[in-house]
Amino acid sequence: MITALSLLVVDIVVPGVTLANFPAALLAGVSIGVVNTLVKPVLSLLSLPINFLTLGLFGFVVNGFCFWLASLFVPGFAVSGLLAFLLGPVVLTFASTLLNRYFAEKQAAKTLNAGSTPAVTLETKEVEKAS
Repeated sequence: MITALSLLVVDIVVPGVTLANFPAALLAGVSIGVVNTLVKPVLSLLSLPINFLTLGLFGFVVNGFCFWLASLFVPGFAVSGLLAFLLGPVVLTFASTLLNRYFAEKQAAKTLNAGSTPAVTLETKEVEKAS
């Protein structure tokens, strides 16, 4: 879900990345996950010498290729142009990281608040019984 929301941010920010609707964003998120799981490790291993020579900058090309490859499998998701190819995955990673942190903090605060309330109530009732 967070990847789909991040893809909508990429659609707004990066020219050349287009998403038709939210269901296309959901499918694109799944497609990116599958490509990153199955294809990206092989490409990273094969491009290791080039990546070493370019001091890691070729990793942007590998990320862009995986991003573009994922767009081939989803109707309504298109990546066109060099800027979208290179900048799309960077913005996707940035937006996804921010959204993950935001929702993790909200969940932690919710859990912390929910966990402390019953404990205070129990202690109060135990003190009342002891009196």
